[in-house]
Amino acid sequence: VQLVESGGGLVQTGDALRLSCAASGFTRDDYAIGWFRQAPGKEREGVACISGSDGRTNYADSVKGRFTISRDNAKNTVYLQIETVKPEDTAVYICNAVSRTWPPINYWGQGTQVTVSS
Repeated sequence: VQLVESGGGLVQTGDALRLSCAASGFTRDDYAIGWFRQAPGKEREGVACISGSDGRTNYADSVKGRFTISRDNAKNTVYLQIETVKPEDTAVYICNAVSRTWPPINYWGQGTQVTVSS
């Protein structure tokens, strides 16, 4: 299983940003894909996830209304659209795949840095 993130960078407050997670090496229906973020000195925080089987989505309360997770099945890619970025969105954004098996199997990407200037 391989997860490769892209799309991070330096943006200004109020900009929009789309992160990508290219996934390979597993059957889509068997895994949920999520986005986490980790800011300096803070714990890793789950921000959004999308089910592999039915496309249902979930969001952390802190990002509801500004973040949208989606997927392109043909490209095996999951996106995280961030609207109206804020300085507190500055973090490393990391893609995660978790299996539907028990115990669940987790895979992580390397992450992509998002820095929001005020």
